[in-house]
Amino acid sequence: MTKLICTMLLFFTSILYGDIVNIDKKTQLQEILSVSQIYIDKTRDLTIEDITRENIKFEKNDQSVLGYGYSPDFDVWIKINIKNNTTQTVRKILEYANPLTTHIDFYDISTNTVEYDGLFQMKLNRKSINPIFHIVVKPNESKTYYIKASTHITTMIIKLNIWEKESFYNNSLEHQFYLALFFGAMAILAIYNLFIFIFSKDISYLYYVLYILAVIYHQLLYTGVFFIYIESDEFIDLVIQYAALAGILPIVFLTLFSKHFLKTKQYPKFHKVLNFLLIITPIVILVPILAGYGSSSRNLMSLVLVIFLLVLTVYSALKKNRQAYFILAGWIIIFSAIAMMFLASKGIYDFYEYSPYFVEIAFTIEAVIFSIALSDKINSLQKDKNNANKELIVQKRTENARLEIQVEEKTKDLNISLDEKTLLLQEVNHRVKNNMQMIVSLIRLQSNDISDNKMKNIFLTTQNRLNAMSQLHELLYQKDDVSYVNAYEYFSTLIEGLEETYTDDININYAIDADLQTEQAISSGIILNELVTNSLKYAFTSDTGEIDISLSKDDTTYTLIIRDNGIGYDQENNKKSFGLILVDTLVSSKLKGEMVINTQNGVETKITWSEINE
Repeated sequence: MTKLICTMLLFFTSILYGDIVNIDKKTQLQEILSVSQIYIDKTRDLTIEDITRENIKFEKNDQSVLGYGYSPDFDVWIKINIKNNTTQTVRKILEYANPLTTHIDFYDISTNTVEYDGLFQMKLNRKSINPIFHIVVKPNESKTYYIKASTHITTMIIKLNIWEKESFYNNSLEHQFYLALFFGAMAILAIYNLFIFIFSKDISYLYYVLYILAVIYHQLLYTGVFFIYIESDEFIDLVIQYAALAGILPIVFLTLFSKHFLKTKQYPKFHKVLNFLLIITPIVILVPILAGYGSSSRNLMSLVLVIFLLVLTVYSALKKNRQAYFILAGWIIIFSAIAMMFLASKGIYDFYEYSPYFVEIAFTIEAVIFSIALSDKINSLQKDKNNANKELIVQKRTENARLEIQVEEKTKDLNISLDEKTLLLQEVNHRVKNNMQMIVSLIRLQSNDISDNKMKNIFLTTQNRLNAMSQLHELLYQKDDVSYVNAYEYFSTLIEGLEETYTDDININYAIDADLQTEQAISSGIILNELVTNSLKYAFTSDTGEIDISLSKDDTTYTLIIRDNGIGYDQENNKKSFGLILVDTLVSSKLKGEMVINTQNGVETKITWSEINE
């Protein structure tokens, strides 16, 4: 009987002080805040007993969304009158459509029960993003519910909906699906740009990746998705305590990205101020958080940084900075999203009612724009590189043409100089040859007055040695290229002079398969003169015999062989011969080669040396 009287009193009170929410099974979704009553408890001391027993006057509300900003210093009580005019029991879900309110107490007066939800007292079995409460209204029954909402460090935005159970869960799944698409798209962009950073080493991409991750973190907190999968109250408390970082991190990383992307060093004054703000901002943000102060200073610092970055972007765009156009477009989208969020948090305009995913769409579009900007930067750099390559090719061709002209001029000068030097060298060789011939003639005249045969032989030998050098200079005088000497021509001319001196009946055979360097030809000619002279003078007992002269070259090694079929000699008794001493000296000192003499079956002298000797 008492329960019936209380119910009737509540019913008549509802008629006097507020509207009644009529529900039935067919209603899928119904907004109920605009037909509820509101009371602001600035003392924060009232309990449900105080609310129901004392003469608390609730005020009628006609707003579908109420916003009280960040961390209001009062509690909001909401009174809801619900009536079931049907003959069936109606079961509904009452949704508190804000996941960030820290404390939500739901009172059912008829059953004298209370349920708790919110960030700091979340239900363990809750899988929906927003707090929900189950209500049951019997046929023709009227019930009154109270909600006490309070928050400490987050926004106080109140919106109430009544759902049919299946519709609510379908909508919740759809809501989480769209959020998953948003987070997935942002994660893909982050991974894509991370790989570009790894391969390009451009720090702009790293800051952009960090910015995207900060946006993901911010939206995970702002939408409440983060909290429904975390069961540790201590961890949730820690995250909420530092929730301000979720708002500032995207701004800081976006600032770093813009700084490098826009190359702000080209604007020295702006660059210095921006560096100062990047240093001071973390200090202003972190100190109040660690000290437990309010958020006004860090909100102001964030606002200053955002405004300055916007001014810098506009300035860069006015300076025809191509990348600034993309950044400015992204900033316009982000500012519109921030403005909408601010209006919603203050209860001025609920844009979520018309576009529930406006913020996510804005962040996604902004991220795509920045990705396009980065791609455009790569294309611009590639274009600049191609232009630079073209300019380099043109410059190289011009330089090659200039160098070719210089080379032709230098070559012409060198040829003239070389011709002059060749003529001078030929003249020198000619004069040396003439001087030697004069010396030979003087020796020949002097030897005619000598009756001593030994002395005459000495003069003759000296004459032949000088003649060997004279013949070489004669050949050099007749040639344009003096670096090499035709060995056959040189040797045959040299031997002809010896044959005229000693005998004409000795057969001399030649096997010359190489030319000689000029310096080595001088030594080779003297060696040949000494050895052939010895053979002509001492090898044969009669006027007949043969002498073989061969010269070959294997890679860089010369081999000179002088062989006769004469009587040979005793090497031990001829070691002190001046001719052999001279030959040995020339082989070891000038040619830096080796000599082997074989006196069996005639005399064979084999000399080997390298074309390039050190």
